[in-house]
Amino acid sequence: MLVCALRIREQIFIPLARDPVARSLNGIAMLNHDQIWKALDVLAQRHSLSPSALAKKAGLDSTTFNKSKRMSLDGRPRWPSTESIAKALDATGSNLNEFLRLVSDSAPPVLQTIPLIGFAQAGDGGFFDDGGFPAGSGWDEIAFPNVGDDHAYALEISGDSMLPLYRDGDTIIVSPTASVRRGDRVVVRTTDGEVLAKELRRQTPKTVELRSLNPDHGDRILPIEHVTTIGRIIWSSQ
Repeated sequence: MLVCALRIREQIFIPLARDPVARSLNGIAMLNHDQIWKALDVLAQRHSLSPSALAKKAGLDSTTFNKSKRMSLDGRPRWPSTESIAKALDATGSNLNEFLRLVSDSAPPVLQTIPLIGFAQAGDGGFFDDGGFPAGSGWDEIAFPNVGDDHAYALEISGDSMLPLYRDGDTIIVSPTASVRRGDRVVVRTTDGEVLAKELRRQTPKTVELRSLNPDHGDRILPIEHVTTIGRIIWSSQ
C-alpha cells in the first residue's frame, strides 16, 4: 500500500528494497518538501492538467494541490497526505514507481568529492597506493555527481599529446575498479611511472595492447608485468 511505502511527514521515502526504483534512490538520503510537490506538478502536467484539475479529477477539493496550500500561514511547510497522492495516482492511471521516478528526477544529484591532479603528476610517486587508488597528499578536489566508485580520481590534461580527443585543460575521471574491455578508453600506469591515456585494443595474459588517441603517437604493446593498473575513463569534460 502507498501508506506503507511513503512516510511523507518524515520527508523519507521507504519503498520496498527489492523494487528497482527503490534501489535507484539509494543515493538520496532525504527528499524535501519542494521535491514532492514538484513531482505532483509534473504528474499533473503530463496529463495536461493543472494542480486544481488534478485534485478535482482525484475527487479531492480543487485547492488541495494549489500552491497556496503548500505553506501554512506561519510559514511552515504543508505536506500532501498519502491518501491524496494515492488518489492522484489512481486518477491518472499512474503507479507508485512512476511517482518515485518523478520525485527522483526532481532531487538534486548526489555529489561525491573526487581527488584531482595534473596528468603529468600522476606518474610521480606518492599519489597512488599499491592497488592503484588515490593516496597521499598533493591532490586537489572537485565535487562531481556520484559515479559509484569511491576510488575514482580526476586527471587534468596538459599539452597536446592526446589531441584531437583530449585538449589541454580538459579533465577526465577515471574509475580504477571498473571492468575494462576492448575499445574502452583507459588510463594505464606502468612500473616505470609512465601514465598513458589510450584505447584498449587487446589484453592477454602476457600483454596489454593500446591504441594511441593521437595519430602522431604510436600504439603501444606492454608486457603485463610492466602494467601496475588499468583504469577506465568514465567521463571527460571535452
